[in-house]
Formats: sequence, C-alpha cells, structure tokens
Amino acid sequence: MLKVFEEAKNILPEVIDLRRKIHKRPELGNNLPETTAAVLDSLKELDLEIRLSEDTTSIVATLQGEKKGSEERKRILLRGDMDALPMPEDNDLSYASVYNGKMHACGHDAHTAMLMGAAKLLHSHREEISGTVDFFFQTGEEGYFGAKVVLDEGMFEAPHSPDAVFAMHITPLLETGKFTAKPGPFMAAADFWEVTIRGKGGHASMPHDCLDPIPVACEFAQALNSFVTRRINAFDPVVLSTTKIEAGTTNNVIPEVAIITGTLRSTSEKSRAKAQEGIRRMALKIAEAHEMEADVTISIGYPVTVNDPKFTGFARLTIEEMFGEEAYLPMKSPVMAAEDFSYLLERWPGAMVFLGVKPEDPLLAAPCHSNRMILNEEGMAYGVALHTAIALKWLS
Repeated sequence: MLKVFEEAKNILPEVIDLRRKIHKRPELGNNLPETTAAVLDSLKELDLEIRLSEDTTSIVATLQGEKKGSEERKRILLRGDMDALPMPEDNDLSYASVYNGKMHACGHDAHTAMLMGAAKLLHSHREEISGTVDFFFQTGEEGYFGAKVVLDEGMFEAPHSPDAVFAMHITPLLETGKFTAKPGPFMAAADFWEVTIRGKGGHASMPHDCLDPIPVACEFAQALNSFVTRRINAFDPVVLSTTKIEAGTTNNVIPEVAIITGTLRSTSEKSRAKAQEGIRRMALKIAEAHEMEADVTISIGYPVTVNDPKFTGFARLTIEEMFGEEAYLPMKSPVMAAEDFSYLLERWPGAMVFLGVKPEDPLLAAPCHSNRMILNEEGMAYGVALHTAIALKWLS
C-alpha cells in the first residue's frame, strides 16, 4: 500500500491542476457544465464506461477490473461532490474564484480532483482488480439533493447497484494526512423550519389595543432552548437554532406578523421526529396562549449520515496499514453538519471519513464554509491514495 501512496504523490501535480481549474470557476447546484467538462476531459484517456445523469450534470465513470479467477464480481462506488457555495471568496490566490458570489469553500473541488486521481491510479492497477469500481462525480450536495436526484433517476439500480460505497470530506482544521471517522451516526440530519406568528397591528403607544407578535416570537425562540434541554435525551442530541426573526417597519408601529426561521440538526430519526413535533406544538400553543395564530412549515432536509460499523473498521484498518496507526483519530461524537451521501449509506453499506488538509501556516486554518478557507494541496495525495487502497483492498 505504500507503493500506492508514492504513486499518488507522483500524479499530485495533475490533481492540483484539476482542483485549481475547478476552484477558479465554481458552479452551483445540479447544473455544473464547466466542472463536468473539466472532469470528462481529465478522464478521456482512460478506458472507462461513462454514464451521464439526465436530470443533473453528474457523472458515473466505471472501471471494469481485469483480474481473472474469481467468480464473485463485487462493485464499489467512490464518490466526490463537485458543487460550490453561493458566497464570496476573500483569498489572494492566483486561482481564486472569478465568479462574484461563488466559492469552493467546502472542499468539493478537492474531492473531485482526488477522485479523478484515484480513477487514474486504479486504471493503472486494473489487472489487480476482480470487480467493478464506479467513480461518482456528483452535483448538488450543498442543499440541492444531488445524490437523491440521481438515485431517484435510477442510475444505481441493477445491474449498476454497488455492494459498498465510500467517500471522503476534507477539513482544514485537522492536521494534514490525518483521518477521522466513527461508526454509526457520523453527521446529522438537517431540517429547516419557519414559523409565522399572526397578531393584530396598531400604534406602539397602545399595545393593549393590539396583538403584538414580536414578544410571542421571542418567547417561542426561548422556549426552543428549554425544549432541547428538558425534552430531548442528551445522549440522542439535537441542535435547534433560531437564525432569523423578522418583524416590523418602524419604531412607532406594532406589526401584524412576525416570522421566525431556523434549523434543526439531529442524529437519529427518533430525536428528529420528536423535535419536529415539539416545534409545531410550541409554536401553535404559545401563539394560542396570547390569542394569536401560528403557521408552521418544516422543510425536510438530508437524513442522518450513518457509517456502517464493519466498513468503517475496514477503512480504519486500510488507513493504518498505509499511513500508520497514528494517522487515524477516532471521532468521539457526530458532526452536526449534514451530507447527502447519507442517501447512499441508507441503501448500501459504506462509510465517509474526514481527511485533514490543514495549511502549513496553522494561523491560516479556516473552517469549511469560510470566505477565507484554504487547504494544503499536498494533503490531496493522501485522499487519492486512500480511495485507491480502499477499492484495491475491497476488490482483491
């Protein structure tokens, strides 16, 4: 496996080149024509079967192993997401985003480039592979349900169904070349809620003639905090955040309506359902207590990302064999961010792991989704090597 890492370092310039090309021209959502074109161009010299999504610009590139003598032909899917975020970039880089209000601030450019590198390495090792590898270059992870769209489209139905799935996500806050993961709940489900409190407007000097929705909105926001600490099991946690309260137009008018929005993050379907029910109940009852009405909308987001324990152990063993036991750091608790790789993990066993790519100057380390997020591109060699090793070892 050390040979694989050396090979990954040898092709790192190609990986960096693709990453910078994508980083410079970020695209959003499920339609990424420039990104898709760059990926297809990088794969054109390889003997891969290319399938294109009809509803997105996602790509599935398939490598058929050439090793003989095994009746069992297993199939593994390796995934890299390609879309960017709708936010500005404030980095002084030669390849910084040229599109105002768009940035690769979550590392999807690195994910895509590492998967391309793995495709090249595995193609060169195809005589050692007795099964099939799908390289899934996916659109729309940042809230556009890209994985679900492709699944609903049927791209991974028989005879294209994988037996296992694997993905990586970079983090600039972890030392370069270190990996971390955990079996079971790995990342949270993400839902979004909006509550509209309807009262009766009037003059700010005579609130007794009105039904003021603003203090009711504030009471509801405070009640959410008590609900989490008193009604949710601390060992099956949720995070309920009120992120916006909107009401009123000027200083001497009580408005008729107040709108409160926020997010719900959960690590099991049980706590998720209990929190959703609590949001509805508290909004309706608190409004009723003040002779007002409430409308509640909960938008269902990605499910909990759950790593298969057996495959997580397999990934850990592969990491430790290639990079040493110190390269794997077991996670103690889930991350409350969400991932649409969860849809694949609902269908097939597999895992996602985090890869550290902290900049050489630790003072420059900014988290994902920061307008100043940068990464140590040397760390991508570790990702290329792990994708390659996971497929080689699993299909040996």
